[in-house]
Amino acid sequence: MSLHFSDREMTRRRELLAKTVREANVDAMLLFKQESMYWLTGYDTFGFSLFQCMIVDGQGNVTLFTRRPDLLQARHTSNVENIHIWVDREGVDPGEELVALLSDLGLRGQNLGLELQSYGLTAANWIMLERSLKEFCSFEDHSRLVDELRIVKSEEELVYSRRAAELSDEALDEARRLARPGAFEGDILAAMQGAVFKGGGDYAGNEFIIGSGPGAMLVRYFSGRRHMTEGDQLTLEFSGAYARYHAAMMRTILTGPVDPHHEKMFAAVADALQACRNALVPGRPMGDVFDAYADTCDNHGFQHARFNACGYGMSAIFNPLWVDPPMFYHGNPLPIRTGSVFFLHMILMDEAKGMAMALGESYIVTESGNERLSRSDLDLIAN
Repeated sequence: MSLHFSDREMTRRRELLAKTVREANVDAMLLFKQESMYWLTGYDTFGFSLFQCMIVDGQGNVTLFTRRPDLLQARHTSNVENIHIWVDREGVDPGEELVALLSDLGLRGQNLGLELQSYGLTAANWIMLERSLKEFCSFEDHSRLVDELRIVKSEEELVYSRRAAELSDEALDEARRLARPGAFEGDILAAMQGAVFKGGGDYAGNEFIIGSGPGAMLVRYFSGRRHMTEGDQLTLEFSGAYARYHAAMMRTILTGPVDPHHEKMFAAVADALQACRNALVPGRPMGDVFDAYADTCDNHGFQHARFNACGYGMSAIFNPLWVDPPMFYHGNPLPIRTGSVFFLHMILMDEAKGMAMALGESYIVTESGNERLSRSDLDLIAN
């Protein structure tokens, strides 16, 4: 077994989830989110891309229903003892087999909670499972039940958040070193990802975002690398990952003489980041943080170039995205909580001028405000 957390920590999580299940008036939860399974037991796999389920009842009993390739995976990475395997074969209906297991666990006729909003439960698999469940028990959507428990991080978790941020800093060091006229994006990307791996880190929950020239206007990874030129711009959004915990960063790096418009854009995102930090305090609604970003960018004359969200939660997260709700957008009433970890990204994309500017990093919410996780300076980078 290779657990990243103490027995005390894992027992705390299991007892907390069991208590929450009882309070939700369900007899058991069917977990399909890999993040939920990892948080509860340490189970670490990409096997969620195929059908699997973790069952947790109100007494904290845990059963994993998965395929043969993940049997040893579960034994090596998790504390799950009760593992049931469904066998790949023509005509197999794992939904029926799961319901048979639920029956053996005494859950026939009971009320079950499900994580319907999950990459681990495709629409096709849900149709298959619903067909088997509807005559077996009652059920309701509790997709956010475990997510709510994961928002506030324990001290053991924050150790990994801080280490992830150190790996992000080391990746940025490589980008700053290499991003010059003539540099190949592939070399920059390889060095950044290599810094994370050399530091003992993991693949991030999604690809590192990298794009120069016109590609700097995009905030999604896309295939195809180019060489940077004089007077170029490079957008980077990336995250170190350690024990699956993330601490994302974002930067725009310029080469050659800096255009005055880029300088104005940077002044806006720098002011916006500070305004968001001022709003990132316990008890305030998350919408206040977005409003700080929007108001600042608008006051700088960049309403046309800003986005409609400015960050989101950071946690132990799996593919396809490292985005972990909740998110900062206008009107989000969710109170900010001490112990949460957030990525704040200040993005401006001035399409008319073809110019990009971004500045972002991760923070822990503390009792009095927030703790900056990065050691890197927040100056405009121009090589």
